[in-house]
Amino acid sequence: MNDATASELNKSGSGGSERGGGEDKDRGIFEFFGWVYHLGVNSIGREYCHLRFLFIRGKYVSMYKRDPHENHAIKPIRKGVVGPTLMVEELGRRKVNDGDLYVLRFYNRLDEARKGEIACATAGDARGWIEAFDHAKQQAEYELSQGGSARDILNMDAEINLEGHRPRVRRYAHGLKKLIRIGQGPETLLRQSSKLAGRADGFEGDNGDTVEAHQWRCVLTVAGIRIFEDVSDHKNGKGVLAKSVGVIDATADTVFEVLFNTERQKRYEWDMLFCDLERVDSNDGHYDVVYGTYDPKYLSRWHPKQDFVFSRQWFRGQDGAYTILQFPAIHKNKPQRSGYRRAKINPSTWEIRNLNTPMASNSPRCLVTHTLEIHSASWNRWRNKQCSKFERSISYALLCQVAGLKEYIAANPALHQENATTIVHSKISDSSISSSEYEDEVQDEFYDAIAAESSSSGEESDDEEKHDQKESRVKLKNVSWAITSLALKRTAAPDLSGELDPRVTPITFHPSDIHGSLGKGMDDKDTNCWTSPSGKGFMIRGKNYLKDNSKVVGGDPLLKLIAVDWFTVNKSVDRIALHPKCLVQSEVAKKLPFILVINLQVPAKPNYSLVLYYAADRPINKKSLLAKFVDGSDVFRDSTFKLIPSIVEGYWMVKRAVGTKACLLGKAVTCKYFRQDNFLEIDVDIGSSSVARGVIGLVLGYVTSLVVDLAILIEAQEEAELPEYILGTVRLNRLKLESAIPLEV
Repeated sequence: MNDATASELNKSGSGGSERGGGEDKDRGIFEFFGWVYHLGVNSIGREYCHLRFLFIRGKYVSMYKRDPHENHAIKPIRKGVVGPTLMVEELGRRKVNDGDLYVLRFYNRLDEARKGEIACATAGDARGWIEAFDHAKQQAEYELSQGGSARDILNMDAEINLEGHRPRVRRYAHGLKKLIRIGQGPETLLRQSSKLAGRADGFEGDNGDTVEAHQWRCVLTVAGIRIFEDVSDHKNGKGVLAKSVGVIDATADTVFEVLFNTERQKRYEWDMLFCDLERVDSNDGHYDVVYGTYDPKYLSRWHPKQDFVFSRQWFRGQDGAYTILQFPAIHKNKPQRSGYRRAKINPSTWEIRNLNTPMASNSPRCLVTHTLEIHSASWNRWRNKQCSKFERSISYALLCQVAGLKEYIAANPALHQENATTIVHSKISDSSISSSEYEDEVQDEFYDAIAAESSSSGEESDDEEKHDQKESRVKLKNVSWAITSLALKRTAAPDLSGELDPRVTPITFHPSDIHGSLGKGMDDKDTNCWTSPSGKGFMIRGKNYLKDNSKVVGGDPLLKLIAVDWFTVNKSVDRIALHPKCLVQSEVAKKLPFILVINLQVPAKPNYSLVLYYAADRPINKKSLLAKFVDGSDVFRDSTFKLIPSIVEGYWMVKRAVGTKACLLGKAVTCKYFRQDNFLEIDVDIGSSSVARGVIGLVLGYVTSLVVDLAILIEAQEEAELPEYILGTVRLNRLKLESAIPLEV
């Protein structure tokens, strides 16, 4: 299930706000189902990978050996509930039984020892299950917010524990409004495993949440794609930036799968360069190293055969868009082949983003952008007509890969079905089935259940049948999530008078009374320092966002950034505000009405903590959105705590890796909240996500040359909360790792 579909379902089925509240009699409880691989270790320490049918109804999860749609009397072999503390982490690609699968890890954010894993055939299926479990968490939070019984709350605290025993459960649920199938069935999973083993700136779909400095100019059109040059004065690297842009009639998931597939015969059909590929190394599921060879006779008869090694690092954003970074690399197991010349592949990025589908069309579309760095001398010779051989260069062949993808996918309609999602409408429209049908038997949490050791031989022996898919397919219109192409407008700043208590006189303090370990810069030329920019570089949700998806330029932050600490630590430190060296413990800070402490825990050797202190000059209005966030539940905080990143200056590949899209941090990484006295601390564990670890590792490699802007805000999800406003900003100017102060704990 792609992200666009997930968003459509969220809107059409929630019957209320996106936050998980507001179920009414007309609202249907979603059921998600599909085939997955269950990964684990049995009682004798042997790893297993079993094909299982996973079923989610509301907050309840069951795992079967066969499809309960076709075997109505079958009982689940594992079952439990999803609670507010469940976290789902995407571990990326992993080789399982000689095939590449996409692995998801489930764990309790309060106790990461409680965990389990499943695997999916495609990246789109993995995204679909992430969305499904997010729906389940919203359902669990909704039930708690409605003042559920003490027993309900106890069930949440005990979350799902699939202990291998098979307690009596009622027959398969019926009478629900919508059932959503993820994936295409067991035969697709098995075929996928075998198949894989055998071998920004104003353009459509480029919807960032910051104001970009690039100025792209179209210089060539070929085979239905456009080729652009960055003509801005911004310094982005050692060469010229060029990109090819094309619209492909497929989902982003489909294009990503085709692009990442190294099977020789398939690549022969669309890629004139990277056909003979071999993956020689991989790490963290989101990084691999590829070796390949090619014969340049189709470009020039004078060049010898060449080989190359490059690395691929990929991420998927919360909006379903893919980013792939490709760097030239070396690998000890792949020295230069005899008779070949070692080529250095241009650094490049791929960005694959779903586009809005018109109401009258059911066909998915995505925008594919391939950006690469080209040596300025050769590019300028071609552009100035001094050399006409650019069309026979490797750079040109790389830019034309988008055209190859477009034609290949258009000629293979079967590719569109591999990531399709089926939605089945039941004959009974009344979906208000009581959860009491399940609550008597299901009291454990899902990560306990899926990780539990089986007590029966049925889990360790896996003699599955082939199942024919009988459900009819209904294509969905991904309209609810779409970003419109309205021009970005500068509007009046939102009225923030209601967020802080207007009856109280603002407190004044002198900046010299407050100090952090990282110095404040005087201007943009200073290095290893911080400043607090305005919100004009960020795009946030406007007053009419829920109607037209329009965003506006941000205004001045509500809270004032008063200090920044830059610590080095042996291991991640939570509740850093309680440390004697922390600013919050100073006498000046204790007199402030409210302090928001953001503790960004950076994984490295050693680890770092970047601590931001934002202060309010008046108490928080108890009826404001800020008060709801500060004193609300962790689930609400996770669903609304948003960060917008922007690399103002730095290497263009780092800019592409970090991106410009807003991120709900509580859904991307583990966030812990600590409310005490006059402060709220948010501990952001960047190392809890393999994707975030990969990005921050790249950033740290270039940090001394980067100017980074961050904006934090509470996402407005209801009309009464619009327009959004920025809580605080920070600009980090060319930090030096060695300047971090050791913090003893």
